[in-house]
Amino acid sequence: MTTGIRIEQVDAMDEGLERELGGLLSRVVEDGASVGFLPPLAEAEAARYWRGVPGEGVLLWVAWDNGRIAGSVQLHLALKPNGLHRAEIAKLMVHPERRRRGIARLLMEMAEAFASADGRTLLVLDTRAGDPPNSLYQSLGYVEAGRIPDYARSADGELHETVFYYKQLL
Repeated sequence: MTTGIRIEQVDAMDEGLERELGGLLSRVVEDGASVGFLPPLAEAEAARYWRGVPGEGVLLWVAWDNGRIAGSVQLHLALKPNGLHRAEIAKLMVHPERRRRGIARLLMEMAEAFASADGRTLLVLDTRAGDPPNSLYQSLGYVEAGRIPDYARSADGELHETVFYYKQLL
């Protein structure tokens, strides 16, 4: 299912990678993903977003499929002294044409493995209620912590409930 997929941590951004990731972000937003942006999202604007990623406390992994970016995930490390044991999973994205191949799971497993090796024992994340990633997170052992109504706006202006999850790493 994930044959030929390579996951790599990105430590520095260059213009080409910025453009490719901008294309991924634009495409998933166009497809309706709730990742903080609304369509239409110009690829140039999306590419600008990536200039700050990775950054202090923000780690990035990219999934490659036959030389093209198939997906990405971020791990935001808590940097305050009382939170050095936790991190947040953010902006898990898989290109719509490459979904249902286990790429999101591979990305999540990579971020979790890094978090664990870094001494992080608690991971948190949020996602729009009813979206497909909810079942992925639950299958990976994330526990629903609560819901907030009217948290995220969609392109049509409708407000949606968001689900917050956590996972304790052993």
